[in-house]
Amino acid sequence: MSPEIHLPSHIGTVESLWRYPVKSMRGELLTESFMGFSGVYGDRCYAFRNSGARKGFPYLNANVQPQMLLCQPRFRSPERAAKPPNLSEAMSIAPGVTPANAEPDDLLLDVITPSGAVAAIDDPSLIELLGEGLRGENHLTLVRSDRALTDCRPVSIISLQTVRQLEEEMEIPLDLRRFRANIYLNLTSDQSFAEDEWVGRKLRLGPRAVIAILERDPRCKMISLDPDTGAHQPEVLRQVAQAHEAYAGVYGAVLVEGMVAPGDSIELLD
Repeated sequence: MSPEIHLPSHIGTVESLWRYPVKSMRGELLTESFMGFSGVYGDRCYAFRNSGARKGFPYLNANVQPQMLLCQPRFRSPERAAKPPNLSEAMSIAPGVTPANAEPDDLLLDVITPSGAVAAIDDPSLIELLGEGLRGENHLTLVRSDRALTDCRPVSIISLQTVRQLEEEMEIPLDLRRFRANIYLNLTSDQSFAEDEWVGRKLRLGPRAVIAILERDPRCKMISLDPDTGAHQPEVLRQVAQAHEAYAGVYGAVLVEGMVAPGDSIELLD
């Protein structure tokens, strides 16, 4: 028997695009994004390594230091941080080579701290701030990388329909930013958690970019932290764990590089 063939089908549009320049700090809404083999350009290119972190998760995060969610990174040169300087070359090279690296100064940034002060990402005062209130021995070191410093896969995706389902279950509004996705989708159907059925298949975003959906996204305490205050609301994670096996959204990897913008069509491929 021949294998089942899935024809491309339009399933929705890109509702919004986000990147998180510093791991576990606030994200920024994008008007367009370059999806490269290593993920969203400029996403999680900085992190703070924590000597006291548990094995396998070496970076300081808001689960340990909620103040990180109140810090807003800002690239000093937004236009140069928007896409690779060699975009045309990056778009023409096949998988296996990653030429889309920034020039040394393209991704320099500052951080607006909870007090409103502005500090360079390598300012010692920022490390001092992030170390406040931590338990035990925690030596923090800034890490810079051309590839996203993610815990798992480089691209995270969730639909508005999934978030709305959780809102209905909990009978409270949920800020989309809790889920810290790179891509929020608005589906043509009302089906929630439709993302679960995409694992093993591919999505085409806009005219070119293709993402392989690799696995469901296992959620942690981060979705229980209010993105504006850092306050912990444990009932959010509890609901996802009890009703949905602790999964919400999916992880993917880029197979074909390309620019993506809000409003772009999303196709589900074989």
